[in-house]
Amino acid sequence: MIYWAHKRSEYESHQQDAYLDETFGHLHAGSGISLAADLSFRTGLSRAQVAILNSLSAGIGAATLLQPNLMIWLISYLLCGLFFCFVIWRAFLILVGLSARQQSTPALPTQSAGLPVYSVLIPVYQEAEIMAQLAGAMRALNWPQDRLDIQLLIEADDRETLRAAQRMQFPPRTRVSIVPSHGPRTKPNALNYGLSRAKGTYLTIYDAEDLPHPDQLRDAYKAFQICPPQTACLQAPLIADNPDENWLSAHWALEYDVQFGLLLPGLTRLKMPVLLGGTSNHFRLDALHALGGWDAWNVTEDADLGLRIARAGLRCAMISLPTFEDAPTDLNVWVAQRSRWVKGFIQTWLVLMRSPRVTLRELGLRQFIAANLSLGTAILAPLLFAPCMVIVLLALASNTLAIGPIGMTLLIAALMIGLVGDLCAPGRWHLRRMVAMLTRTFYWPLHFLAAVRAIWELAKDPFFWAKTPHKPRQTESHPSCSTGLSASVSPPAS
Repeated sequence: MIYWAHKRSEYESHQQDAYLDETFGHLHAGSGISLAADLSFRTGLSRAQVAILNSLSAGIGAATLLQPNLMIWLISYLLCGLFFCFVIWRAFLILVGLSARQQSTPALPTQSAGLPVYSVLIPVYQEAEIMAQLAGAMRALNWPQDRLDIQLLIEADDRETLRAAQRMQFPPRTRVSIVPSHGPRTKPNALNYGLSRAKGTYLTIYDAEDLPHPDQLRDAYKAFQICPPQTACLQAPLIADNPDENWLSAHWALEYDVQFGLLLPGLTRLKMPVLLGGTSNHFRLDALHALGGWDAWNVTEDADLGLRIARAGLRCAMISLPTFEDAPTDLNVWVAQRSRWVKGFIQTWLVLMRSPRVTLRELGLRQFIAANLSLGTAILAPLLFAPCMVIVLLALASNTLAIGPIGMTLLIAALMIGLVGDLCAPGRWHLRRMVAMLTRTFYWPLHFLAAVRAIWELAKDPFFWAKTPHKPRQTESHPSCSTGLSASVSPPAS
């Protein structure tokens, strides 16, 4: 059984009250944000995991020395089997995601009377340059200002960002919360500090560079009213605001179009565990308290929380109105960001598999398999891209080396499914997008660099947070984009 600290507050409907009483009745009461030790990566690998890892390493090493040909054969077929599962899983999610895009968007509430307090947490660090843009984005939110509870979460030593924030015109009830210096210097640590002081019925997270659609809070509020009461979180689509800036940003933008336009809608329609995005998550505050907030020691706290939502018997869903972000345009920045993601996915999987039988009992077989497929793809695929490409190139250049019919079938299937996903993903078409589709085989191997760095950091500095630098938008207007879940929309002017 999983234990969370739980602090109850009144819900707006008797149905929600009844469901929460039934769902969280076994949770012990508490006055603060607390996450059970076995659900956090703070302690790293468990003793059992260390023992299994050592045994596997010793066994594989000994078997390779004694029977090298047999081990090569076994490892090859194991990797082919895993690759086959990942390819089929992605194809299935794309098909389901396409059907999910056909759903109509509910009409947004136009009246402000009766709307609840909505908390907005914005963790910022070394973001003085972007404060003016952030203040404008928050002023643009279409929500009564007397019911907006905005917190800027600023680290204790970040005086430059604090001074910049104090000079800007944020909505009247915006608060600055100085995050204490104790604990890890991570985004989830700051979010937990803000969560303990949040005043709203609902809560969302934005990053400093985000430009959320002005009506996004109303979109989430309306969805919460019509979704089943066990829906604890709504994810807004994330869209790159600069997809045509260079080759790297075009690929990043296309990845996000596939992820938030097809894969996540597919997962939510299937009621499967969701690896949430790091921003624009909308929560029922009571459920978030009950779940223990975020794991401050996990560098992909969003993915970890998505799985804990599923383990608690709750659900995630998608909304339509997006948030616009800037895609990385520098390779060093891209590698640092991507390595943090891969490292966090590994941390999340290790926590999930500390006690597989407990996790299986909590999730059920279907969700257990789905969670492992999603995390497995996110972890192993970056590690396999470059080696597989090298093997294929060597086979094409050699008269003796061949990848065989199974390998060739998997290769063609992976390329075709990737192309189908890129073609079907929502988003604005432009020249760089088409170039990105045709050059995917040169982009995916770059993930290997990030994956190697992630493994090195996991061993050397597991809690290091590789911050992505941000700059203000250079343009005053932004192109219209489609999320695939609603009509075309445009971000607010920066």
